[in-house]
Amino acid sequence: MSKQNNTDLSIGGNIWNVLPTNERQVEILCQKTGISTHLATILSQRNIPYQDVENFLNPKISTLMPNPSILKDMDKASQRIAQAIINNEKIGIIGDYDADGATSTSVMRLFLTYLGAETIVHIPEREEGYGPSHLAFEEFKNFGATLVITVDCGTSAFEILEAHNQEFDIIVIDHHEAETKLPKVHAVVNPKRLDQTDERPDLGHLAAVGVVFLSVVATNRVLREQNFYNDTLKEPNLMQWLDLVALGTVCDVVTLIGLNRAYVTQGLKIMANRQNIGLKTLIDSANINEKPDAYHLGFVLGPRINACGRVGRASISSKLLCSTNPFEAKELVESMNTYNQERKDIECFVLEQAIEMLEGSPQNYPMAFVHNTNWHQGVIGIVAGKLKERYNLPSFVMSIEEDEVKGSARSIPEVDLGALIISAKEKGVITKGGGHHMAAGFSLTQEQIPAFKQFAGEYILKSLQNTTPTPILNIDLCINLTGANHKLCQELEQLKPFGTGNLEPTILIRNVYFNKPYIIGSGHIKCELTSITSQKLPAIAFKVADTSIGKEILSQSKNCYDVVGNLRFNHWNNNTTLQFMITDIKRAV
Repeated sequence: MSKQNNTDLSIGGNIWNVLPTNERQVEILCQKTGISTHLATILSQRNIPYQDVENFLNPKISTLMPNPSILKDMDKASQRIAQAIINNEKIGIIGDYDADGATSTSVMRLFLTYLGAETIVHIPEREEGYGPSHLAFEEFKNFGATLVITVDCGTSAFEILEAHNQEFDIIVIDHHEAETKLPKVHAVVNPKRLDQTDERPDLGHLAAVGVVFLSVVATNRVLREQNFYNDTLKEPNLMQWLDLVALGTVCDVVTLIGLNRAYVTQGLKIMANRQNIGLKTLIDSANINEKPDAYHLGFVLGPRINACGRVGRASISSKLLCSTNPFEAKELVESMNTYNQERKDIECFVLEQAIEMLEGSPQNYPMAFVHNTNWHQGVIGIVAGKLKERYNLPSFVMSIEEDEVKGSARSIPEVDLGALIISAKEKGVITKGGGHHMAAGFSLTQEQIPAFKQFAGEYILKSLQNTTPTPILNIDLCINLTGANHKLCQELEQLKPFGTGNLEPTILIRNVYFNKPYIIGSGHIKCELTSITSQKLPAIAFKVADTSIGKEILSQSKNCYDVVGNLRFNHWNNNTTLQFMITDIKRAV
């Protein structure tokens, strides 16, 4: 076992940590699978045994899809949905107002509509609150629905669901954390049920849309067994909806392992065909002229879809993804783009105010803790994330409303936010809240803010043990400039899709010089990386012109540097070239 660590700070203020390499495991991976040493090194670091390499590099639905019956209540749910289809019952669908909720409702609705079922979808506005509501059930009653399906919500909606359980058969299809108690409804399909077997642990990482797709597969199987399909109504090609499954999976930032990798890999292929009219219109509007990848889903399409639930009308996203009318789709996308720009403007305003508050007064605790009257609830989570990135500290952002204070928080690895919020709730310094290690949401009264600030600050001080947190930049591979070539980049492409649980490999290139640096766009810097042997590699660093990294690059110093970043192909005007995306730099030793 070899290990190398650099403990001195980089110019970007990070500790560089070259990940350890298990050389014996790398050798086994190379021998058993025929992959390169570089690829084997990265797979070894990600704990992929040689038996799983094929499924990891070439994930296929056919090999990774489980029997849906492995999930508790799946058979009950699929049989009841099939019965409703056969009996021409009307069906109500409740979703969430984010991208996972929009894609979940859309996959279910498109499947049911294909089979001739009448459906009504209710996406709550943010002011209405998350999950099922009496308002939704009133709509379903007026519509004449007898079956209600909740997607991406419902697991902990005990009071609401049980209040309507006599009027409707209710099926919950969800992926959120479950308690020992479950709602008393017809079926609860959730891989995170505490009584769920761990035979397929990867199913616990599914987004809601992934669970919905399994439910569709199971329902389709029941209908096939009951000879529902005939010459007039052919069995649907379920694969056509994998583009939506991929979109929801990436946008919900779930771990891209196991079945999720197959969903995203195959879904991107479907998306490239642009068969979904609404999605095609959105892609065209976003000027995506190449085959979409996980980056486009998470950072281009996802924010537009989520903007509707943050600052606009939450139902727009689901309507768009189910649209079959190009003119309607265009109008919906125009509204979506308007809301997205509004979201950006509001977010920028709140962020600027938050930074002024933090930097305009001394801070007693190692955290970013800000609140103001009527900050838009739809952006406080994004702002908390940006403050966390800016200061590398746990960040709390609160909007003071008339009746209560709504808060969102983001953390660093050293501080468990979920545990902090649970403890705060137990101590009575907030009224409600929940989350996980890195993110949380909570509510409290305005009078509780000082006590919560003190509680959170002392909790964080104890967690950090009076040390100053320093961001660590993990490095997958160390190479020289000659090694940063097309062959390596092609090997790295095999690791896609990148995302949570499978981050894009971070590369350290040693002993390079910055040649011909210049500023482009909004503070980006382009340059050439060169070596003493005259190799050249185009490079770019985003939004760094006014930072220590940017100033160092622009200084045109004669110093030699080590650089960290990502090696990618740059596709432009039908040409493909190599480019290095600079994340951080350090003067070479």
